[in-house]
Amino acid sequence: MTDGIMSKAATMEIPINSNGDTGALAEDDGLEQDLQQVMVSGPNLNETSIVSGGYGGTAEGIIPTSSIKGPNMHHSSSSSSMAAEETTRGVAVEKIEAMRKWSLNTYKCTKQMISERFGRGSRTVDLELEAQIELLRDTKRKYENVLRLAQALTNHFYNMVQTQHSLGDTFADLSQKSPELRDEFGYNAETQKLLCKNGETLLGAINFFVSSINTLVNKTMEDTLMTIKMYENARLEFDAYRSDLEELSLGPRDAVAMARIDAAQQQYQVHKEKYERLRSDVTIKLKFLEENKVKVLHNQLMLFHNAIAAYYAGNQEQLEQTLKQFHIKLKMPGGESPSWLEEH
Repeated sequence: MTDGIMSKAATMEIPINSNGDTGALAEDDGLEQDLQQVMVSGPNLNETSIVSGGYGGTAEGIIPTSSIKGPNMHHSSSSSSMAAEETTRGVAVEKIEAMRKWSLNTYKCTKQMISERFGRGSRTVDLELEAQIELLRDTKRKYENVLRLAQALTNHFYNMVQTQHSLGDTFADLSQKSPELRDEFGYNAETQKLLCKNGETLLGAINFFVSSINTLVNKTMEDTLMTIKMYENARLEFDAYRSDLEELSLGPRDAVAMARIDAAQQQYQVHKEKYERLRSDVTIKLKFLEENKVKVLHNQLMLFHNAIAAYYAGNQEQLEQTLKQFHIKLKMPGGESPSWLEEH
């Protein structure tokens, strides 16, 4: 029976050892019976009684609350009170049922996780997909390092440009106040102003590079990793309910057992469909992520290289052309808006 439902072309099951004994199954049944008993064995709120007299009083001292009637009590108010009690009881039953399902699911998944970790269970593995997932995580760590270093470069270069700007202003001021060195101070003031202008242009290119890498790493890749996390949780649930079905299939085949097998088969099918749907989602997202990553990095690495090369070659025209090529607009001189670094 289980051979037909467990075949899967894209996945394979790696057995580690025995999948546990049937004693754990009895624990599942005991837990379900205990929770069901809590649901049906609660006190009946409509039969509350008031006990008069001391300890050990006679039956005459017990007064049913249903017999106590106030002078202004009407039938309509009692009906509304009963409806409110029924609504409250229905909400409580729904909450208990939701808690019961959550507890059973958590118990099964925890048991499956422990079985896998200690080598007593088996897990479904898609070798190709898991290799792609591990590659993505490794790539994200490396790109995070690139992003951190690029941000550090931006901070240091921004400080250097600010220093050049202050130095140029100081040279210009000294040129006016030192007639005997006016030309020398003037030449240096112009040089620092030119370096400052080119530095601000290069900062615009580096900031654009940092922003694009940050979006790729912390939004696009992170979104894919969140889908992968959902896929891994679905895989664990699928294997937990698969193990339950396998254990039940090895047990007796009486009427009660067959009903439990049918219920387990339905749960297994639900979690199998969820697992396969999320696996498909992960595969599609990984494909699109790879295409987007190549496209983004191709443009950003060309921008970074061309801007850095033009700046250190002193080619102001080529530096400005690089920014135009990638549609990067710099702020106009004297603008009131804060710089990118001040905003961050």
